[in-house]
Amino acid sequence: MASQGLGGGPGYRGDPIEALASALARLPGLGPRSARRAVLWLVKRRETALVELLSALQAVRETLVECGTCGNVDTIDPCHICADPRRDARSICVVEDVADLWALDRAKLYTGKYHVLGGKLSALDGIGPEDLAIGSLLARIEEGGIDEVVLAMNATLEGQTTAHYIAERLEERPVRVTQLAHGLPVGGELDYMDEGTLAQALRARRPVG
Repeated sequence: MASQGLGGGPGYRGDPIEALASALARLPGLGPRSARRAVLWLVKRRETALVELLSALQAVRETLVECGTCGNVDTIDPCHICADPRRDARSICVVEDVADLWALDRAKLYTGKYHVLGGKLSALDGIGPEDLAIGSLLARIEEGGIDEVVLAMNATLEGQTTAHYIAERLEERPVRVTQLAHGLPVGGELDYMDEGTLAQALRARRPVG
């Protein structure tokens, strides 16, 4: 017996509504059921909300770029953070990915610049130093003018291994290396932390080693 799609018709693979639900279900935090509810909501508002969503997605698709300096995702290169003259250029906060950068910057407590590694060291997954933006971080420091490097890795085994590796690479360089205080829960990820926890961790950062 044929399955029924969201619109009451056959739910075959080529059905555009089913295809949209399937695409949404792949987003973080959305499973198949939540995706179907979202699609139904959009279908009912296809002349307003759906049009606005399509326009926003198209604009992002056409303007999205990766910052050549820090690795942030923005609509300009250098990104708004790197281009902001009010940011403290003497401090760089190193994070695993863009989601962590956004989480920290939402707290509005750190006023320096950022550097996105694009992941973390993981022998199990075959990710080594050459697979991360560690070389470009060292190059930024070699240019001079950096007094502090804040290691804001997630409180996971791989995250702390990455922080330890970077700290070792910076031992011979004239910069102060600090890391977030580990009031962060073990296994926790920055993107899921509330602003109070992030604020406490930033204020209590301490030297490495």
